[in-house]
Amino acid sequence: MFFFLSLRLYFALFGWDQTGEENIIPNPGFEQFSRSPVGWYLKGEHFSKAIKYWHSPTAASPDAYGPKVQVPVSWREKGFGIQTPHTGFGMIGLTLYGCKYGKPHCREYAQIQMAEPIIVGQKYTVSFWMSSLNNTLEINQIGIAFTHKPAKEPGEGVLNLHPQIVTKEIQKCREGTWRQYETTFIADASYDYAILGNFSADEQTLTEQKGDGRLLFAYYYFDDISVRKAPPIKEIAIPDDDLSRLIPKQGQVIVLKDIFFDWDQAELMPRSLVELKKLLALMQHFPEMRIEVWGHTDSTGSKEYNSRLSSYRAKAVVNFLFEQGIDSQRINYAGWGSSKPVASNETQEGRMQNRRVEFKIVHE
Repeated sequence: MFFFLSLRLYFALFGWDQTGEENIIPNPGFEQFSRSPVGWYLKGEHFSKAIKYWHSPTAASPDAYGPKVQVPVSWREKGFGIQTPHTGFGMIGLTLYGCKYGKPHCREYAQIQMAEPIIVGQKYTVSFWMSSLNNTLEINQIGIAFTHKPAKEPGEGVLNLHPQIVTKEIQKCREGTWRQYETTFIADASYDYAILGNFSADEQTLTEQKGDGRLLFAYYYFDDISVRKAPPIKEIAIPDDDLSRLIPKQGQVIVLKDIFFDWDQAELMPRSLVELKKLLALMQHFPEMRIEVWGHTDSTGSKEYNSRLSSYRAKAVVNFLFEQGIDSQRINYAGWGSSKPVASNETQEGRMQNRRVEFKIVHE
């Protein structure tokens, strides 16, 4: 019980927000890049590789804007990229309407895994800033769909989802200016992902011409996306097997829940911090405890590749603890690749179980 109370104190002091003021959208201003973009993207997968933590759930590609982005001349002549970000130096652009006029990539979406799950019954304040491209069509039906699993659609059309947040009125933006949309909602289920876009067909979307309206599609820039708990803050039931309730015993092997990496990558996703902060608090509360962190993969790929990837992922967890001040003498790590499965690699569910990071208590 004492450890659990000290864990709550740690969270209060070191960033686990209990007031509802923390934004649970990672990289909300689109200023963190996985790689330096030098142009625009033809496929959604290209956008997903460029902007940290954000992905395109379809084959259509959102546009990224930043200091090193070069907008093609033919598109810049139409006005693309002239708009400055709302804050900072990054923003994205989405085509949200124009299928019936033959616009390629007539629906674009941006998807992200939130830093913590949406809680059933909790009230949230949702906000985003937008600015429409000149001489296009301005629309309503701009919204955010919260989902439990990431959306993945091989085509370029409308996602068949029901957004919890949607603009009922046409979002009009004066040239060069930004407009904020803010609202609240009470979650009816637990959600892990947020998807920004227009989830309605063209026939169900209202439009209004902006400028000369020669561009028969709707295109909006987006910046500073925010999802925050709103008072009253709902208490969360802590399950018995939660890491915060652990009493260490030598020889125990514990699987870290909800440790996330991008596909074939070893960089920790922001959502992983929920569990890692619990492990950090555990190490701080039991200063004599020493552990070994083990990384595991499924059987997809070569043994050499899996061994290397699992080692890098285990090291990422260890580096987090080192960066938070845990003595390096207390932690070792190893990558076991696919050599220690806990389920069959013949099924998707089994492979998911095998892709894991766990730790063994070698001294309590």
